[in-house]
Amino acid sequence: MSGPIPGKSSWPELMCVPATQAATTIAQERPDVVEVLPPGSPTVPDYNPKRVRVFINNYGVFIHIPVIGQSTPRLV
Repeated sequence: MSGPIPGKSSWPELMCVPATQAATTIAQERPDVVEVLPPGSPTVPDYNPKRVRVFINNYGVFIHIPVIGQSTPRLV
């Protein structure tokens, strides 16, 4: 289990990881920023440096790289 990692801003290693595990990892590394959104959740198109949104698919798997501040998922 890792602890807080100040300054970490993206989590590419979490691609295709179950949403619960991805959110838990981000919360452990940056407890100040995590926000989990189910499929189809409405979002405000803004940049917020105090937020990382974890977008999941209908199977509960994380399919986009979470990046601090993004309002929409980054496709890879």
